[in-house]
Amino acid sequence: MTKTKALIDNLKSVCANYGLGNDGNEFKIITQVFLYKFLNDKFRYAVKQEKPELDEAENFSKALLDLSEDEYQFLIASLDPNIPRLRPEHLISHLFVKQNDSDFAKTFDDTLRQISIENAEVFSVKSFSGAKDTLFDELTQFISDSSQRDAFAKALINKLFEFSFEEMFEQKYDFFATIFEYLIKDYNTDSGGKYAEYYTPHAVARIMAQIMVPTPVKGVKVYDPSAGSGTLLMSLAHQIGEENCTIYSEDISQKSSNMLRLNLVLNNLTHSIPNIIKTNTIAQPTYLDTKFDYIVSNPPFKLDFSDFHADLEKDVFKKRFFAGIPNIPKTKKESMAIYLLFIQHIMFSLSDTGKAAIVLPTGFITAQSGIEKKIRERLITNGWLRGVVSMPSNIFASTGTNVSVLFLDKEADSEHIVLLDASKLGETVKEGKNQRTVLTPIEEQLIIDTFNNKQAVEDLSVVVTKAEIEVKNYSFSAGQYFEVKIEHVDISSEEFNAKMKTFESNLANLFAESKELEKEIKNNLKGLKYD
Repeated sequence: MTKTKALIDNLKSVCANYGLGNDGNEFKIITQVFLYKFLNDKFRYAVKQEKPELDEAENFSKALLDLSEDEYQFLIASLDPNIPRLRPEHLISHLFVKQNDSDFAKTFDDTLRQISIENAEVFSVKSFSGAKDTLFDELTQFISDSSQRDAFAKALINKLFEFSFEEMFEQKYDFFATIFEYLIKDYNTDSGGKYAEYYTPHAVARIMAQIMVPTPVKGVKVYDPSAGSGTLLMSLAHQIGEENCTIYSEDISQKSSNMLRLNLVLNNLTHSIPNIIKTNTIAQPTYLDTKFDYIVSNPPFKLDFSDFHADLEKDVFKKRFFAGIPNIPKTKKESMAIYLLFIQHIMFSLSDTGKAAIVLPTGFITAQSGIEKKIRERLITNGWLRGVVSMPSNIFASTGTNVSVLFLDKEADSEHIVLLDASKLGETVKEGKNQRTVLTPIEEQLIIDTFNNKQAVEDLSVVVTKAEIEVKNYSFSAGQYFEVKIEHVDISSEEFNAKMKTFESNLANLFAESKELEKEIKNNLKGLKYD
């Protein structure tokens, strides 16, 4: 872990030394070079597992180069489909030897381009139109002074050559979640604003995953219509088992899609990269005809979607948006509640036994009218509500909005719906200028166990029926179902009489003060003159 973080820091140092520190292209360079290194080592590891004699060779890249074309092709064909396909001349060890050749920057860029082309089928992200992106850019072209490009490429290769991932491939992949966060931690801003979707707190993600999948499952389809960098998807995949699920995702951001690709590679989910789609999920959904077993989402709460509002009114969308589409306000279009469209999209996308967990503003669970109430009514009528967990304030550092997690299940037990109020849990920590609430591991487990065991715990949770929710005007707030407790204290008749005399005395004094104040006001009014 420490060595991997040092590699990331070294790559950032190289960028800084060549004038690219905090440059808009630094993100591409760091993440793509890191990905190249990971794929290089993944290929080397897989080849050595398949052909152990190559592991004993003094020079691996030369030994690979010495294979006949038939031997090389046979070796490549024997590898798992999710292993990158590299040629000997693509390896970092080969480039390390060639680094003093003329036009080394061109050699470096050409190598990455060839890897992109030969691995496009598995590693490219598609857009709604079906067009595939390139895995790597021509990275040295970001150096404006062409005379420095060879030196820049050499510096990158030297940093990569000093480090190896291969020993880590024997381990479980969970630690790569931390590496991924460290890798992108400096790139989570866009015009000064936080990319909240990159940072769904891991506690929230774990709670969602462990409530959704309390028992083992296999061969399931997992989907996030607003995937961001994939925190929710990774947590759910780890809970299910990477080999037991296929991931699908949509997100409008190219940057998010590239981050998610890297996250899938690091977390042994390469087989799902072809299912990453860069698109506007609401206006141009790719998976409209696909139904999913598990859906997780932390959608944008508010966003201006006035540009494609009219398109959503078309017949093809009416079945999906059964509860309606928020109107376009005359002012503050950026406050349009787009999350209401995501909830309806998710409900539409569930399989016959589908389950979902959605992060949404807590105001949704009690709104007395409008689209919010229509959605809640439909969930109760259909028997799809499994429960709600209302989170502590400021559990997201980037937003002050109180959030709840809505759990849907087409096989839900409508006689035992769990409403849990975790707002009083957590510890406050400071992150820069922001304060955030952090749940302790014990509190996380308390929420998960209470919910999964359908327990009513004083001041924490209630277990209610479908009928009880209907009576409460379809409120999903636990607080509205808590018992109101009145504390009784026994007192003697003498104590009671003494208390009553005190109340009478205080009341008489207040009445007297009121009369004096009344006189004073009248006198002041008489003294007023108009000139």
